[in-house]
Amino acid sequence: MAISEIIFTVTDSPEGGYEARADGHSIFTHADSVEELRQQIREAVCCHFECGAAPVTIRLHGAHDEVISA
Repeated sequence: MAISEIIFTVTDSPEGGYEARADGHSIFTHADSVEELRQQIREAVCCHFECGAAPVTIRLHGAHDEVISA
């Protein structure tokens, strides 16, 4: 049975770039840029689920601090 959505929490990597972890699934990936991370997530989801069982939607939830000048 396919799930409709999978959620990834995206954080800044201590080594630089970004890391993404799937909530409730053992999927983890990392990349240097956001565009590269999106592609890595798609590939990781495709590899993790059996044919026809992959979620229709992948949601990215950012969890990083941002500092802006006043």
